[in-house]
Amino acid sequence: MPFAIHLLGLAVFAQGTSEFMLSGLVSGIAGDLGVSIPAAGHLTSAFAVGMVVGAPLMAVLSRRFSRRGALLAFLVTFLAVHVAGALTTSFAVLLVTRVVGALANAGFLAVALVTAADLAGPHAKGRATSALLGGVTVACVAGVPAGALLGEVWGWRSAFWAVALLSLPALAAIAWAVPAGPGSAGPDDARPSVLGELRALRSPRLRLTLLLGALVNGATFCTFTYLEPLVTRVTGLGSGWVPVVLALFGIGSFAGVSLAGHVADVRPLPLLVGGSCALLGGWALFAVTAAHPVATVVLVLVLGALSFGVGATLISQILYAASEAPTLAGGFATAAFNVGGALGPWCGGLVLSAGLGHRAPVWVSALLVGVALAVGGTALARRRRATAPAPSVPSFRGSGRCGGAPPRP
Repeated sequence: MPFAIHLLGLAVFAQGTSEFMLSGLVSGIAGDLGVSIPAAGHLTSAFAVGMVVGAPLMAVLSRRFSRRGALLAFLVTFLAVHVAGALTTSFAVLLVTRVVGALANAGFLAVALVTAADLAGPHAKGRATSALLGGVTVACVAGVPAGALLGEVWGWRSAFWAVALLSLPALAAIAWAVPAGPGSAGPDDARPSVLGELRALRSPRLRLTLLLGALVNGATFCTFTYLEPLVTRVTGLGSGWVPVVLALFGIGSFAGVSLAGHVADVRPLPLLVGGSCALLGGWALFAVTAAHPVATVVLVLVLGALSFGVGATLISQILYAASEAPTLAGGFATAAFNVGGALGPWCGGLVLSAGLGHRAPVWVSALLVGVALAVGGTALARRRRATAPAPSVPSFRGSGRCGGAPPRP
């Protein structure tokens, strides 16, 4: 795997830390800027919306630049808005910086996915995707807890400064290691138009994979978002266990992404089918056994691995299916990932607001994976029927008999 891909993963680590770190900083931001905690929570929603909307839009914008130029522009913007966020005393300004940061993050990830896939070669998109998404999982393991610790010791602004500082070595590394020639966007006559790339969405395979990616990722973040109250109020573990459980989920995620990278390019269908079936059973088992600490600790690790292993494989399959959209493929994949990231917590919030208990989001996760399996299985069955050879019809020509008269014994 080219070293430049791992350097792109470093930038994704910094951006993943920024995306998830607010979960441990909301109270500090609310108190410092004089807003309510629910209002401070809108910072997370603004980032998610910016990621969904920004991925395809920023991918289109990046066509004007070489891929290295686009990556550097997005990363500089991301760094600048975190400096602005660390300095501001206005909640409105902070909200704007989160939206702009999300747009830059979405654009960077969209271009980085395509760049990594090109650098890795035509048959290694799964490994390239895993290397990039490894940065997100490491952010869950180390970056988010570290951000929460910084916020506790030196205030929430220190976490924003830390993300800006993390972006600096990634900026220098990309300028040095990512090629501007072969890896660039290329001249206008060497690639399809924007409308031509959007027409790739007509592909049933691409639309199906986008839907499956959103559903599986929605299941992941439905439970992950509400893991803290589940652990403390159902499992009965103290609040000190919450960082441990979150870290276990992150460790499992990193292991799942890493292992999937070795299989996704050669046997994606068995991985997706087997992994999704295991996910369905795992979420249901977690919902039933959540009151048992040992089961919770083990299943959080296993489900983190399965969720990100299947999710990373689906993202790599989006890149394969969007071969006619070399610029927007990464935007499609990023948007699907973040649609799931918004869908899951929303569904989990609905069942919690309905008073169905803290296990209910886990059941919703199982339901979302079940829907994904049903949709994928139906599509696969239809494709196999469409490609199956027509049954042969016996012919009696030359036998001297008419119609269906049976042959003489």
